[in-house]
Amino acid sequence: MNVLLILSDQHLATCLGHEGHPQVKTPNLDSLAAGSTRFRQAYTQNPICTPSRTCILSGQYCHNHGYYGLSGPAPHALPSFFSHFKEHGYRTAGIGNLHTPDDPRNWLESHLDLFLDYCESVDGRHEQTPFYDKLRALGLMEKEDIYFFHRNPRYGVEGFPSPLPFELSQEGWSVEEAIRFMESCAGRPFCMEVSLQRPHQPFTPDKRFWDLYPEDLALPPTLNQDPSGRPPHFRASYEGFRKMQWPIEPNNFEAGARRLWRGYLGCISHVDHAVGLLLDYLDRAGLASNTLVMYSADHGAYSGTHGIPEKAPGICSDAVCRVPLICRVPGVTRPRAVCHQLVELVDLAPTFASLCGLPPMKTADGKDLSPLLRGEDTPVRDVAVTEHPWSKALRWKRWRFVHYQREMFGGRDIGELYDLEADPNEASNLYGSPPHRSVVQECRRLLLEWIIRTRRVATVWPALDWSRSPYDYQTAGDGKESNTAGPAARVKKGQLHYI
Repeated sequence: MNVLLILSDQHLATCLGHEGHPQVKTPNLDSLAAGSTRFRQAYTQNPICTPSRTCILSGQYCHNHGYYGLSGPAPHALPSFFSHFKEHGYRTAGIGNLHTPDDPRNWLESHLDLFLDYCESVDGRHEQTPFYDKLRALGLMEKEDIYFFHRNPRYGVEGFPSPLPFELSQEGWSVEEAIRFMESCAGRPFCMEVSLQRPHQPFTPDKRFWDLYPEDLALPPTLNQDPSGRPPHFRASYEGFRKMQWPIEPNNFEAGARRLWRGYLGCISHVDHAVGLLLDYLDRAGLASNTLVMYSADHGAYSGTHGIPEKAPGICSDAVCRVPLICRVPGVTRPRAVCHQLVELVDLAPTFASLCGLPPMKTADGKDLSPLLRGEDTPVRDVAVTEHPWSKALRWKRWRFVHYQREMFGGRDIGELYDLEADPNEASNLYGSPPHRSVVQECRRLLLEWIIRTRRVATVWPALDWSRSPYDYQTAGDGKESNTAGPAARVKKGQLHYI
């Protein structure tokens, strides 16, 4: 079976027609969801592009692979699902907005038969790529949205139609190159990521998608939600949004926020069109019946919701931590299936390997989601975590908990706790509420145990057989020595020396 991962950048999980959003227009993603399983509680590991994408590709948590910021030195010893599939005879390709560690050369260089980042060459040179070469040849370089944005940062969160048509956008080029790659495979199985830059800023969709939304578009209902219960950095972003100097008239806050929101929704429709072109090609080429298709995003966004213009300050809200996740697997998934179990983006790599009949990735931390895709409803985990180095957001049952190190706020004890069932918009922070102290304590315990449980160590004593999971090592039930873990670790009841 082929694998096609379509990854967008900064897509709010609620902004999909099939999720019941009253404004956004996503006919192609809705059609994909109608024939797929969609996960309503899928969480990213990090709200920043590079660490999130490193988690997706490697299947490892940030605290194991070590990446929390943009770019950085390439972890050439770290496997990815691309390298795993390539070892087993697949042709591999990464096309579009790859945004992975790239110093001095991109991490994925040896993992891919085709490395085709739209913005950076394999040796990290910006705008020295086939995408920009094409625009230069047409004399349109200065009109390209990202090129313009990088040179005119005042327009960073403005919304307006792109001067270029979809066909000359990053998404149009990525679709064209993806189809060319699939045609070149000539019957060999492929594993490919098509990574779309939008709906990340700049919020400049093709004009036809901008025009899908009216000038008097209703603003997000949480735009002016009281932030007084939020942590200081959230409140600072909220207040800064209202003091922005908008470069387009009318430049008052409401008009600017409405252009941003219109541009963001237009960018989602722009992405939706790209997804539709890829799905249409699979149908025309006879590949739909043996191609696993998954759509997700590296993280969510604010984009005006909660009164914040961009995804910073990160993990303060479910809007940034939760992501869309739609998976269509021929012969496996059921039409219009909805899964409510907690899943994470580190689960993608193990799931791809399992569904394609490949051996498990020994270096991956994620879980195999194929039982859920086949219709089972057994939890694969109790919690889902999005992490920064000094702050962690935990999703558990009905609760969303955010831990901050006291050093972040001058020694003050600041945190967040929301009951998402009673308060889906996170309007009431219960962290300091006396009746909820026990919930805060339980969330802290769960977070501590998660960090300990998921930490990947290099050496232990006595030595373990690392071809097996630590969870395979069990104590004998009768107190006698047990060799069930192999000769590398002989244990007695209650004695797990490797811990």
